[in-house]
Amino acid sequence: MSAYDFAVVGAGIAGASIAAELAGQATVLLLETEDRPGYHATGRSAAFWEQCYGGPGIVPLTLASGEYLQAQGVLRRRGALYVGRADQAELLHAFMTRFAPTGAGIERLGREALAAIVPGIKPAWIGAVWEPECADIDVAALHQHYLSRARMRGVTLVVRARVAGLIPDRGLWRIHCADGRGYAAATVVNAAGAWADEVAGLAGLAPLGIRPLRRTVVQLRTDPAPPRDLPLVLDIAGGFYFKPEGDRLWLSPHDEVPSDPCDAAPEELAVAEAIDRLTAVVPWRVEAVERRWAGLRSFAPDRLPVYGRDPRLPAFAWFAGQGGYGIQTAPAAARLAAQALLGLERDAMTAALDAMRYAPDRLLV
Repeated sequence: MSAYDFAVVGAGIAGASIAAELAGQATVLLLETEDRPGYHATGRSAAFWEQCYGGPGIVPLTLASGEYLQAQGVLRRRGALYVGRADQAELLHAFMTRFAPTGAGIERLGREALAAIVPGIKPAWIGAVWEPECADIDVAALHQHYLSRARMRGVTLVVRARVAGLIPDRGLWRIHCADGRGYAAATVVNAAGAWADEVAGLAGLAPLGIRPLRRTVVQLRTDPAPPRDLPLVLDIAGGFYFKPEGDRLWLSPHDEVPSDPCDAAPEELAVAEAIDRLTAVVPWRVEAVERRWAGLRSFAPDRLPVYGRDPRLPAFAWFAGQGGYGIQTAPAAARLAAQALLGLERDAMTAALDAMRYAPDRLLV
């Protein structure tokens, strides 16, 4: 059996991007459990490039990815508003203080400016933090970009290939799939999203504590329809976000419900909570819930992603725990991780990033 330099487990945005970056310098196998790549979190994301999303530890990855995303034509500028009530003025101030040193482009807005941007916003909402550079991401186009780039660089993609066993054998991994197929690789890269800890267990490693959390999104028809140029509107306290999609509204209660790794489905309570929170912000009447879906966002205990070789078993590498920001940080994250795995020098995209901040070593102390 011929052996690959790297076998990447999972072909969502994480696996596709790291495979494409590795393939310029190595042979790469990309294994996907489902019938097609991106079925789970990647295919269900209402993604945006939002500089503050994920916290100050994620900002460097987001900013470093912006130019690449723009060059691929997958961004459409929208702007973002973190809105607050009178009793949340301190949260707005704390947000500005927390993110001011990160380089994110943000400014405070008062009630008058807020009301001019969000038609009909209720009087309780008295201010906001404005991020003008926030943009929608065409997730499908970005995912296909990386899959196409991987294919052109010689990556072998295998679907319906659920990894059932990882056996070390004379310097290689013998990779056994549930349908009986087998492969060999020098290094396994764990890009399995919600299943990341399970894949580590197949290699005999104790988990890092990467937990899947369910996030619900609904598509609403409202009266009036949301303005097409409405920015992304987020609760400063983390209770909701919404944005227009054509003449419809995409809304989430910003829920984070612990879940086993699974094909996630929305719960009616989360849908009801989302609508209730929306009606506390704007007077728009909800005429219909047209779609509802859920996806799993997976976090390490400190909510930072995990990139790099596991010090307990260096032939096993992590590219996981990317939460809800894996799409907006994909270019810089994949480039940084690939450079580390291949022993390459940093380039302009990654030069300012601190790789040790995201290394698995921090979770093993």
